[in-house]
Amino acid sequence: MTAPLSIALADDQALIRSALAALLHELGIDVAVQAEDGHALLEALHRQRVDVVVSDIRMPRLSGIDAVARLRERADPTPVLLLTTFDDPALMAAARRAGAQGFLLKDSAPQALADAIARLAAGGTLFAAISTDAVPAPPAPDGAQSAHLTEREKDVLRLVAGGYSNKEIGRALAISDGTVRNHLTEILAKLEARDRTHAVIKALSARLL
Repeated sequence: MTAPLSIALADDQALIRSALAALLHELGIDVAVQAEDGHALLEALHRQRVDVVVSDIRMPRLSGIDAVARLRERADPTPVLLLTTFDDPALMAAARRAGAQGFLLKDSAPQALADAIARLAAGGTLFAAISTDAVPAPPAPDGAQSAHLTEREKDVLRLVAGGYSNKEIGRALAISDGTVRNHLTEILAKLEARDRTHAVIKALSARLL
């Protein structure tokens, strides 16, 4: 049996890290390292070898782009996939210059993320097509950025991010399973999300939680 791909995952938002780790685990990818910023990522990679690094671009203390540059300075060839919420050609160009092998928007489909990781692990590159305007315009509000979640919907989504089942969410909030499902249906519609994990990622990226 082929061993699953192993990755290091870096993002300064703990809930996003948790949601992405759960999503990737479901897709058969082992998250061997989790880091809250570029410094923690670099320290962890001294101790743990992985097939691919998956990192947010914008993090405090040391950004994903700077972390890639430092990896290359110390002759570490581990492929790096940088994730971003921002549709910005300048970021893609900076990622290439730093030595990243991939660049992907955070709202990409889960399978697209898994496929990108596999592609980089096999020696390929992936720079997802985004706007090529000379002066990129501010991103238009998407469903998440313009959505308004009620406090109860936020409570439900926080528990989803924590890995709780519908039944466990219902017990925690003293509501029925059916009410939990109704809230989730509303949340997915408001955020224009494909599934529970995608909803968590979009809500956190839009600072709704």
